[in-house]
Amino acid sequence: MNFDTPSAPAPDSSGLPWYRQLNSYHWLVLVVASLGWLFDTMDQQLFNLARRPAITELLGARPGDPAAAGRIAEFSGYATMIFMIGWASGGLFFGVLGDRIGRAKTMIVTIILYSMFTGLSALSTGVWDFSIYRFLTGLGVGGQFAVGVALVAEVVPAAARPYALGTLQATSAIGNMMAAMVGIGLGKLEQSGAIGSAWRSMFLVGALPALLAIVVFRKLKEPEQWQAARAAGGQKLGSMGELFSDQRWRRNAIVGMILAFAGVVGLWGIGFFSFDLIGSVLDKTFRAQGMPEAEIAGRKTMWTGITSLLQNAGGFFGVYAFTYLTAITGRKKAFAAAFVAAMMATAFAFWNLKDFSDIFWMIPLMGFSQLMLFGGYAIYLPELFPTRLRSTGTSFCYNVGRFVAALGPLTLGLLTSRFYVDKPEPMRYAGVTMCLVFLVGLAVLPFAPETKGKPLPE
Repeated sequence: MNFDTPSAPAPDSSGLPWYRQLNSYHWLVLVVASLGWLFDTMDQQLFNLARRPAITELLGARPGDPAAAGRIAEFSGYATMIFMIGWASGGLFFGVLGDRIGRAKTMIVTIILYSMFTGLSALSTGVWDFSIYRFLTGLGVGGQFAVGVALVAEVVPAAARPYALGTLQATSAIGNMMAAMVGIGLGKLEQSGAIGSAWRSMFLVGALPALLAIVVFRKLKEPEQWQAARAAGGQKLGSMGELFSDQRWRRNAIVGMILAFAGVVGLWGIGFFSFDLIGSVLDKTFRAQGMPEAEIAGRKTMWTGITSLLQNAGGFFGVYAFTYLTAITGRKKAFAAAFVAAMMATAFAFWNLKDFSDIFWMIPLMGFSQLMLFGGYAIYLPELFPTRLRSTGTSFCYNVGRFVAALGPLTLGLLTSRFYVDKPEPMRYAGVTMCLVFLVGLAVLPFAPETKGKPLPE
């Protein structure tokens, strides 16, 4: 495969490590943007942890009933697809808004939106009102990434930018782990009989991040680059028309979108369904120990949380691995390594995870490989577009890719419930089949520009 030779790194006249190049305001921006993304991903992961028990209860199915397994898998796919469509829609809308009214103002709206509707998800009475709440949550969730990375990219020094953006993306794994800890704690309460449905309590916890909006409102100001672009006039801020009328930005948008599509399908259409995959392993393990069904349900909630912790602990180091790998190889070669690793690790885990002990090493390996790609998106996508289109272009890549990727969970659900339904464990076959999506990302890399060491475009 042909790759552009990366440019020499931008010189750092201070000679200091990246974190010592940041002043107090740089750190404030990085911390607040990272917290916004952390709580955003916590809300996402609460849904992943709660999805199966929520759908099971809302369908009126009995936990562990093999006859209902296909129906639960199918409706879980529908709910996830609807959530991702909301995510993509909100991402596009708030991405444009972030360029037009400012990064900080848009961040406030998205935080309030995703917090409020995550909390309301606890009131669901059926699968369709549950799905509506998830769609509305997705609107806020989708807008957070683009404005956060645009804000950090424009505020911190150029030499520190890739590391600061990698740090921001690494907090997504911490948000996922926080959700897992909530799941573990509520699983224990459900197991003891202290609460009835842990999944409803998970969504109530997800309403808390709204308090962060107060900090954003009081402390953050718009980046000087964005203020200068607005003051300059002449060119419209946040214009989809301009994004596609210029050949350079159009190419970058299409390439970035395909790169994001492959990773998002890999994570949301395959990787996060590992929680459903391990259900059969946990059922086999706990039933062999003679546990009653009520206790099994609580233990499965707890162990699903532990699995999420393991997956995202691996993901945390995966994001940082991309950050340091790309400093050596450039963006394109780092992406190539990440796509190959994600395909191999995910297919291996879905086919071979059969014993309880496998959870402790296969799941972190898969998390490392899949989340590695997302470190690349945080660093690379803002480098593709000028200030007036940075939030719009980043959001287009991440969220139009997500529109298409929304078919991923549905495809996995249909492959599981219909195409491979005669197989002993159909989700294994479905997951391995869908790992071919990582080849799509690999195939588009020759058309991607190399941005290592180059200033942000204007």
